[in-house]
Amino acid sequence: MHIDWSLLLSALGLAFILEGTPYFLWAEKMPKILEMLAQSPASGLRRLGITAIVAGLLLIAIARC
Repeated sequence: MHIDWSLLLSALGLAFILEGTPYFLWAEKMPKILEMLAQSPASGLRRLGITAIVAGLLLIAIARC
C-alpha cells in the first residue's frame, strides 16, 4: 500500500484549520458551548459524532467523483 504523504498532511492541516476556526471566531462563546456539550448525554454526543462522520464521508465521496 502506497501512502500519499502530501495528501495525508494536507488533510490533517485542513482538519486543524476547521477545528481551530470556531475558537478563533467565537473565542468568548466557546467556553459556554463546551460546557453545554459536557452536560449533554452521551447518546446525543454519539449522534452528533456519527452525523459528522457520515457528512464527512459523503463530502469526500462527492469530491472524489
